[in-house]
Amino acid sequence: MAAKKSVRKTPPAHEMPPEAIGEFVGRRVKKLRTDRGWSLEELAQTSGVSRSMLSEIERERANPTLTVTFRIARAFGMTLQDLIGSVEEAAPKIQVIRSRDRAQVFRSDKQCEIRTLSPLNLEKDVEFYEVTLRPGGVLRSQPHFEGTREFLTVEEGLVRLESDGATEDLGKGDSGTYPADVPHAIVNAGPGDALVFLVVIYR
Repeated sequence: MAAKKSVRKTPPAHEMPPEAIGEFVGRRVKKLRTDRGWSLEELAQTSGVSRSMLSEIERERANPTLTVTFRIARAFGMTLQDLIGSVEEAAPKIQVIRSRDRAQVFRSDKQCEIRTLSPLNLEKDVEFYEVTLRPGGVLRSQPHFEGTREFLTVEEGLVRLESDGATEDLGKGDSGTYPADVPHAIVNAGPGDALVFLVVIYR
């Protein structure tokens, strides 16, 4: 089971000592990797950064170089700024995510496409996603932080929720909530594409 998430407010990088920036990057990389259900080896293969270096970064024992940070960001389908956050400018009062912004898509394959509808550059307790599952597609996840729950609404299609050994089928317009600090899955149980909106709440 993943460790319980601790909420830490992160000051702008220009107010942080260098070692604090390294700690922030380490926490950010670990969260992005575990949210995707990737092992360190998978991230190493995707990024071209060694497994041992990634381990040191995540344990906040190493300050990654700009090149290493860029490779990690690219592996997640993000820009460098998306990964480390905006450091010199205050966030606008209204942040807009345009439908054409491909940086928000961090998974797109034959089984499913996941598009985040919440800003990538913030540490946050709530995340919002649009998930499209192809026929036969499954989004299977490892346990998130202790206390995490997911809330899901089906916009199109039929899906089966699986969480901690329990299952439930949901059709268009149905919603469900379930523990996400245990192995869980969203399965397309219908003949066509399924479109769902997913909210992840960390505690």
